[in-house]
Amino acid sequence: MGQEISRRTFLRGGMAAAAGLAASSIPGAAAAARAEEKNQLATLFDIRKCIGCEACVEACSETNADQYPNPQKPFPKMYPNRVPVEDWSEKQDVTDRLTPYNWLFIQHATVNINGEETELTIPRRCMHCVNPPCVKLCPWGAARQLENGISRIDSDLCLGGSKCRKVCPWHIPQRQTGTGLYLDVLPSLAGNGVMYKCDRCYNRIAEGELPACIEACPEDVQTIGPRDEIIKKAHALAKEINGYIYGEKENGGTNTIYVSPVPFEELNKAIEKGKGKPHLKPVKDTMAQANNLATAMILAPVAGIAAAAGKFYKLTKSSQQGAGQNERERI
Repeated sequence: MGQEISRRTFLRGGMAAAAGLAASSIPGAAAAARAEEKNQLATLFDIRKCIGCEACVEACSETNADQYPNPQKPFPKMYPNRVPVEDWSEKQDVTDRLTPYNWLFIQHATVNINGEETELTIPRRCMHCVNPPCVKLCPWGAARQLENGISRIDSDLCLGGSKCRKVCPWHIPQRQTGTGLYLDVLPSLAGNGVMYKCDRCYNRIAEGELPACIEACPEDVQTIGPRDEIIKKAHALAKEINGYIYGEKENGGTNTIYVSPVPFEELNKAIEKGKGKPHLKPVKDTMAQANNLATAMILAPVAGIAAAAGKFYKLTKSSQQGAGQNERERI
Protein backbone atom coordinates (compact mmCIF):
# COMPACT_ATOMS: atom_id res chain seq x y z
CA MET A 1 0.00 0.00 0.00
CA GLY A 2 2.82 2.42 0.89
CA GLN A 3 4.38 1.96 -2.53
CA GLU A 4 1.06 2.66 -4.26
CA ILE A 5 0.62 5.85 -2.26
CA SER A 6 4.11 6.97 -3.24
CA ARG A 7 3.48 6.25 -6.90
CA ARG A 8 0.13 8.03 -6.89
CA THR A 9 1.69 10.99 -5.11
CA PHE A 10 4.38 11.15 -7.75
CA LEU A 11 2.10 10.80 -10.76
CA ARG A 12 -0.68 13.12 -9.59
CA GLY A 13 0.84 15.66 -7.27
CA GLY A 14 4.57 15.30 -7.64
CA MET A 15 4.88 16.92 -11.04
CA ALA A 16 3.35 20.19 -9.85
CA ALA A 17 5.76 20.46 -6.96
CA ALA A 18 8.59 19.27 -9.17
CA ALA A 19 7.92 22.02 -11.68
CA GLY A 20 8.47 24.57 -8.96
CA LEU A 21 11.66 22.86 -7.85
CA ALA A 22 12.89 22.63 -11.43
CA ALA A 23 12.24 26.30 -12.12
CA SER A 24 14.62 27.27 -9.37
CA SER A 25 17.22 24.62 -10.22
CA ILE A 26 17.38 24.91 -14.02
CA PRO A 27 19.73 27.94 -14.09
CA GLY A 28 22.24 26.17 -11.85
CA ALA A 29 21.95 22.93 -13.79
CA ALA A 30 22.38 24.75 -17.08
CA ALA A 31 25.46 26.55 -15.78
CA ALA A 32 26.97 23.25 -14.68
CA ALA A 33 26.17 21.71 -18.07
CA ARG A 34 27.98 24.62 -19.75
CA ALA A 35 31.06 24.21 -17.57
CA GLU A 36 33.80 26.36 -19.05
CA GLU A 37 36.62 24.42 -20.63
CA LYS A 38 39.23 26.34 -18.63
CA ASN A 39 37.76 24.95 -15.40
CA GLN A 40 37.62 21.36 -16.61
CA LEU A 41 39.97 18.64 -15.42
CA ALA A 42 41.50 16.32 -17.98
CA THR A 43 43.64 13.22 -17.78
CA LEU A 44 46.56 12.43 -20.05
CA PHE A 45 47.25 8.77 -20.87
CA ASP A 46 50.77 7.98 -22.05
CA ILE A 47 49.94 4.55 -23.45
CA ARG A 48 53.62 3.68 -23.93
CA LYS A 49 53.82 3.30 -20.15
CA CYS A 50 50.81 1.02 -19.68
CA ILE A 51 51.83 -2.60 -19.04
CA GLY A 52 48.30 -3.99 -18.89
CA CYS A 53 48.59 -5.08 -15.25
CA GLU A 54 44.95 -4.10 -14.56
CA ALA A 55 45.80 -2.50 -11.20
CA CYS A 56 43.61 0.39 -12.32
CA VAL A 57 40.75 -1.98 -13.15
CA GLU A 58 40.92 -3.60 -9.72
CA ALA A 59 41.15 -0.24 -7.94
CA CYS A 60 38.14 1.06 -9.86
CA SER A 61 36.12 -2.02 -8.92
CA GLU A 62 37.02 -1.87 -5.24
CA THR A 63 36.39 1.87 -4.95
CA ASN A 64 33.03 1.83 -6.73
CA ALA A 65 31.64 -1.46 -5.40
CA ASP A 66 29.09 0.34 -3.22
CA GLN A 67 27.68 2.03 -6.35
CA TYR A 68 27.16 -1.18 -8.30
CA PRO A 69 23.59 -2.37 -8.84
CA ASN A 70 21.83 -4.99 -6.76
CA PRO A 71 18.93 -5.93 -9.05
CA GLN A 72 15.59 -7.36 -7.96
CA LYS A 73 14.48 -10.58 -9.63
CA PRO A 74 12.36 -11.69 -11.39
CA PHE A 75 12.47 -8.67 -13.70
CA PRO A 76 9.18 -6.94 -14.62
CA LYS A 77 7.91 -7.79 -18.10
CA MET A 78 8.13 -4.81 -20.41
CA TYR A 79 5.23 -3.55 -22.57
CA PRO A 80 5.83 -3.27 -25.44
CA ASN A 81 8.69 -5.74 -25.42
CA ARG A 82 11.14 -3.36 -27.10
CA VAL A 83 13.58 -2.71 -24.26
CA PRO A 84 15.87 -5.72 -23.90
CA VAL A 85 16.87 -7.22 -20.58
CA GLU A 86 20.54 -6.50 -19.87
CA ASP A 87 21.59 -8.49 -16.84
CA TRP A 88 25.21 -8.53 -15.73
CA SER A 89 24.53 -9.51 -12.13
CA GLU A 90 25.81 -13.07 -12.71
CA LYS A 91 28.81 -11.83 -14.73
CA GLN A 92 30.31 -9.30 -12.35
CA ASP A 93 33.78 -10.79 -12.84
CA VAL A 94 33.92 -9.78 -16.53
CA THR A 95 36.80 -7.32 -16.96
CA ASP A 96 37.54 -7.40 -20.70
CA ARG A 97 34.83 -4.88 -21.59
CA LEU A 98 32.66 -2.17 -20.03
CA THR A 99 29.71 -3.41 -17.96
CA PRO A 100 27.55 -1.96 -15.16
CA TYR A 101 30.05 -3.62 -12.79
CA ASN A 102 33.22 -2.75 -14.71
CA TRP A 103 33.71 0.90 -15.64
CA LEU A 104 37.32 0.59 -16.83
CA PHE A 105 39.05 -2.07 -18.90
CA ILE A 106 42.25 -2.63 -20.88
CA GLN A 107 42.26 -2.88 -24.67
CA HIS A 108 45.12 -4.68 -26.43
CA ALA A 109 46.65 -3.77 -29.79
CA THR A 110 49.55 -5.45 -31.57
CA VAL A 111 51.26 -2.91 -33.84
CA ASN A 112 54.53 -2.40 -35.68
CA ILE A 113 56.91 0.15 -34.14
CA ASN A 114 60.22 0.71 -35.96
CA GLY A 115 59.90 -2.65 -37.65
CA GLU A 116 59.24 -4.50 -34.40
CA GLU A 117 55.93 -6.09 -33.45
CA THR A 118 54.82 -4.49 -30.19
CA GLU A 119 51.76 -4.88 -27.97
CA LEU A 120 50.24 -1.70 -26.62
CA THR A 121 47.67 -1.74 -23.82
CA ILE A 122 45.13 1.05 -23.53
CA PRO A 123 42.97 1.85 -20.46
CA ARG A 124 39.44 2.63 -21.68
CA ARG A 125 36.59 4.30 -19.83
CA CYS A 126 34.23 7.24 -20.33
CA MET A 127 35.85 9.98 -22.43
CA HIS A 128 34.18 12.76 -20.36
CA CYS A 129 33.47 15.08 -23.28
CA VAL A 130 33.85 18.82 -22.90
CA ASN A 131 30.30 19.19 -24.25
CA PRO A 132 28.81 15.77 -23.42
CA PRO A 133 25.82 14.63 -25.50
CA CYS A 134 24.92 12.10 -22.78
CA VAL A 135 24.25 15.03 -20.45
CA LYS A 136 22.67 17.44 -22.93
CA LEU A 137 20.35 14.83 -24.47
CA CYS A 138 19.23 12.89 -21.39
CA PRO A 139 15.44 13.44 -21.32
CA TRP A 140 15.16 12.74 -17.57
CA GLY A 141 17.95 14.93 -16.22
CA ALA A 142 19.70 11.90 -14.74
CA ALA A 143 23.03 12.78 -16.36
CA ARG A 144 24.84 15.94 -15.41
CA GLN A 145 28.20 17.63 -15.88
CA LEU A 146 30.02 19.02 -12.88
CA GLU A 147 31.86 22.32 -12.99
CA ASN A 148 35.19 20.48 -13.29
CA GLY A 149 33.99 18.75 -16.46
CA ILE A 150 33.19 15.36 -14.98
CA SER A 151 30.01 13.84 -16.41
CA ARG A 152 28.10 11.39 -14.25
CA ILE A 153 24.80 9.53 -14.18
CA ASP A 154 22.68 9.73 -11.03
CA SER A 155 21.60 6.11 -10.53
CA ASP A 156 18.81 7.28 -8.22
CA LEU A 157 17.20 9.25 -11.05
CA CYS A 158 18.08 7.18 -14.14
CA LEU A 159 15.25 5.19 -15.75
CA GLY A 160 17.61 3.18 -17.97
CA GLY A 161 16.29 4.39 -21.32
CA SER A 162 19.83 4.26 -22.79
CA LYS A 163 19.56 7.56 -24.67
CA CYS A 164 23.00 8.34 -23.25
CA ARG A 165 24.50 5.26 -24.88
CA LYS A 166 22.85 5.97 -28.24
CA VAL A 167 24.18 9.53 -28.45
CA CYS A 168 27.64 8.71 -27.07
CA PRO A 169 30.04 8.35 -30.03
CA TRP A 170 31.77 5.51 -28.16
CA HIS A 171 28.56 3.93 -26.73
CA ILE A 172 30.11 3.92 -23.24
CA PRO A 173 27.21 3.69 -20.70
CA GLN A 174 25.98 0.18 -19.87
CA ARG A 175 22.56 -0.88 -18.53
CA GLN A 176 21.61 -3.19 -15.67
CA THR A 177 17.99 -4.35 -15.64
CA GLY A 178 15.98 -4.74 -12.43
CA THR A 179 17.26 -1.76 -10.48
CA GLY A 180 16.42 1.91 -10.12
CA LEU A 181 13.49 4.28 -10.05
CA TYR A 182 11.54 2.58 -12.83
CA LEU A 183 10.69 -0.34 -10.53
CA ASP A 184 8.62 1.99 -8.35
CA VAL A 185 7.27 4.39 -10.96
CA LEU A 186 6.70 2.56 -14.28
CA PRO A 187 8.05 -0.99 -13.96
CA SER A 188 6.56 -2.20 -17.25
CA LEU A 189 6.84 0.97 -19.33
CA ALA A 190 10.07 2.79 -18.47
CA GLY A 191 13.66 2.09 -19.44
CA ASN A 192 14.23 -1.28 -17.79
CA GLY A 193 17.05 -0.39 -15.41
CA VAL A 194 19.86 2.08 -14.80
CA MET A 195 22.82 3.15 -16.95
CA TYR A 196 26.31 3.05 -15.46
CA LYS A 197 29.70 4.46 -16.44
CA CYS A 198 32.90 5.92 -15.01
CA ASP A 199 32.39 9.09 -12.96
CA ARG A 200 36.13 9.70 -12.57
CA CYS A 201 35.82 9.23 -8.81
CA TYR A 202 34.22 12.67 -8.60
CA ASN A 203 33.71 12.25 -4.85
CA ARG A 204 37.41 11.52 -4.29
CA ILE A 205 38.38 14.55 -6.39
CA ALA A 206 36.00 16.69 -4.32
CA GLU A 207 37.99 15.63 -1.25
CA GLY A 208 41.31 16.51 -2.88
CA GLU A 209 42.19 12.88 -3.63
CA LEU A 210 43.21 11.26 -6.91
CA PRO A 211 40.87 8.97 -8.82
CA ALA A 212 41.44 5.39 -7.71
CA CYS A 213 42.78 4.26 -11.09
CA ILE A 214 45.50 6.94 -11.07
CA GLU A 215 46.48 6.31 -7.47
CA ALA A 216 46.83 2.55 -8.03
CA CYS A 217 48.81 2.68 -11.29
CA PRO A 218 52.43 1.53 -10.72
CA GLU A 219 53.67 3.04 -14.01
CA ASP A 220 52.32 6.61 -13.79
CA VAL A 221 50.36 6.15 -17.00
CA GLN A 222 47.93 8.99 -16.20
CA THR A 223 48.43 12.65 -15.38
CA ILE A 224 45.49 14.76 -14.21
CA GLY A 225 45.19 18.53 -14.26
CA PRO A 226 43.45 21.55 -15.84
CA ARG A 227 42.56 20.77 -19.43
CA ASP A 228 44.63 23.54 -21.00
CA GLU A 229 47.73 22.32 -19.15
CA ILE A 230 47.06 18.70 -20.06
CA ILE A 231 46.70 19.62 -23.74
CA LYS A 232 50.07 21.41 -23.61
CA LYS A 233 51.68 18.35 -21.99
CA ALA A 234 50.10 16.09 -24.59
CA HIS A 235 51.55 18.16 -27.43
CA ALA A 236 54.97 18.29 -25.79
CA LEU A 237 54.95 14.52 -25.30
CA ALA A 238 53.74 13.88 -28.83
CA LYS A 239 56.51 16.11 -30.19
CA GLU A 240 59.11 14.34 -28.02
CA ILE A 241 58.18 10.85 -29.21
CA ASN A 242 56.95 11.81 -32.68
CA GLY A 243 53.57 10.57 -31.51
CA TYR A 244 49.86 11.14 -31.96
CA ILE A 245 47.02 12.62 -29.87
CA TYR A 246 43.45 11.41 -29.44
CA GLY A 247 40.74 13.23 -27.50
CA GLU A 248 41.80 16.81 -28.00
CA LYS A 249 39.30 17.40 -30.80
CA GLU A 250 37.21 14.23 -30.92
CA ASN A 251 33.52 15.06 -30.41
CA GLY A 252 34.48 18.71 -29.97
CA GLY A 253 37.07 17.81 -27.33
CA THR A 254 37.18 15.41 -24.41
CA ASN A 255 38.78 15.34 -20.99
CA THR A 256 40.44 12.01 -21.73
CA ILE A 257 43.58 12.61 -23.78
CA TYR A 258 45.66 9.75 -25.19
CA VAL A 259 49.18 10.01 -26.61
CA SER A 260 50.39 7.10 -28.73
CA PRO A 261 53.66 6.29 -30.53
CA VAL A 262 51.62 5.05 -33.53
CA PRO A 263 48.66 6.59 -35.37
CA PHE A 264 45.30 5.96 -33.77
CA GLU A 265 44.07 4.74 -37.12
CA GLU A 266 46.44 1.78 -36.69
CA LEU A 267 45.37 1.26 -33.09
CA ASN A 268 41.72 1.29 -34.06
CA LYS A 269 42.34 -1.44 -36.63
CA ALA A 270 44.23 -3.53 -34.07
CA ILE A 271 41.91 -3.36 -31.06
CA GLU A 272 38.90 -5.60 -30.55
CA LYS A 273 35.74 -3.53 -30.92
CA GLY A 274 32.08 -4.21 -30.24
CA LYS A 275 29.57 -3.94 -27.42
CA GLY A 276 31.30 -2.51 -24.36
CA LYS A 277 34.55 -2.19 -26.34
CA PRO A 278 34.78 1.36 -27.74
CA HIS A 279 36.58 2.33 -30.95
CA LEU A 280 39.39 4.85 -31.50
CA LYS A 281 38.08 6.39 -34.73
CA PRO A 282 37.96 10.15 -35.42
CA VAL A 283 34.71 11.67 -34.13
CA LYS A 284 33.07 14.86 -35.35
CA ASP A 285 31.52 17.27 -32.87
CA THR A 286 28.08 15.69 -32.50
CA MET A 287 26.74 18.56 -30.39
CA ALA A 288 27.57 21.01 -33.19
CA GLN A 289 24.86 19.41 -35.30
CA ALA A 290 21.75 21.55 -35.54
CA ASN A 291 19.35 18.74 -34.65
CA ASN A 292 21.29 17.85 -31.49
CA LEU A 293 21.51 21.49 -30.44
CA ALA A 294 17.79 21.96 -30.99
CA THR A 295 17.01 18.77 -29.08
CA ALA A 296 19.24 19.86 -26.20
CA MET A 297 17.44 23.22 -25.97
CA ILE A 298 14.04 21.52 -25.98
CA LEU A 299 15.06 18.90 -23.43
CA ALA A 300 16.78 21.26 -20.99
CA PRO A 301 13.62 22.45 -19.15
CA VAL A 302 11.93 19.05 -19.52
CA ALA A 303 14.95 17.29 -18.05
CA GLY A 304 15.05 19.81 -15.22
CA ILE A 305 11.42 19.12 -14.35
CA ALA A 306 11.91 15.35 -14.67
CA ALA A 307 14.97 15.40 -12.41
CA ALA A 308 13.16 17.50 -9.82
CA ALA A 309 10.17 15.15 -10.03
CA GLY A 310 12.44 12.19 -9.42
CA LYS A 311 13.98 13.87 -6.40
CA PHE A 312 10.51 14.71 -5.10
CA TYR A 313 9.48 11.07 -5.47
CA LYS A 314 12.63 9.86 -3.69
CA LEU A 315 12.01 12.23 -0.80
CA THR A 316 8.37 11.14 -0.56
CA LYS A 317 9.27 7.46 -0.57
CA SER A 318 12.09 7.96 1.93
CA SER A 319 9.77 9.86 4.22
CA GLN A 320 7.17 7.11 4.06
CA GLN A 321 9.77 4.43 4.71
CA GLY A 322 11.03 6.40 7.70
CA ALA A 323 7.49 6.78 9.04
CA GLY A 324 6.92 3.05 8.59
CA GLN A 325 10.13 2.22 10.44
CA ASN A 326 9.18 4.52 13.33
CA GLU A 327 5.74 2.91 13.51
CA ARG A 328 7.29 -0.59 13.66
CA GLU A 329 9.65 0.54 16.40
CA ARG A 330 6.73 1.88 18.44
CA ILE A 331 4.93 -1.42 18.05
